[in-house]
Amino acid sequence: MSKHVFLTGPPGVGKTTLIQKVTQALKSAGTSIDGFYTEEVREGGRRTGFDVVTLSGKRGPLSRVGSDSSTSRREYRVGQYIVDVVSFEQLVLPILRNVNCGSDAEKKICVVDEVGKMELFSQAFIQAVRQTLTGSGTVVLGTIPIPKGKPLDLVEEIRNRKDVKVFNVSKENRNSIFQDILAAVESCRK
Repeated sequence: MSKHVFLTGPPGVGKTTLIQKVTQALKSAGTSIDGFYTEEVREGGRRTGFDVVTLSGKRGPLSRVGSDSSTSRREYRVGQYIVDVVSFEQLVLPILRNVNCGSDAEKKICVVDEVGKMELFSQAFIQAVRQTLTGSGTVVLGTIPIPKGKPLDLVEEIRNRKDVKVFNVSKENRNSIFQDILAAVESCRK
């Protein structure tokens, strides 16, 4: 029996777009839903980083293209991007901690887009996601990257959990898979 739903697929295939569509459908049905998604930041036609956007409308930097000049403070990098762990944690941790506090008869839904390399620099985020997945009152609707290079512990842990339904999003199915994802989330809430 699935308790959580995760989407996986190559970068740019449409995972976040699907999450946003499912979120809108659930919201308009009056479902209690919170969480965050990542959105690319573009300047002059090129990607300069990623922002974290919460479902309540707050926004902050997750990463920006960094210069190669080394700075003295500890830097978290993924490729050309420098990850702003502090900004990420300030936006995301209160949501994850709060979503676990509910004692509603109805399960809340928490959007976690995504559990990826940048986000995993935060140990507190890893702990909070594990707690949310283990807690009983929350359904996580999230995204994980496809395996590439060195496996990411939490990503593989999620992929292999018995209580997680994973949808593989592709260019071929991304326009037809919406109803299936929505139905899976709805059945997790029962």
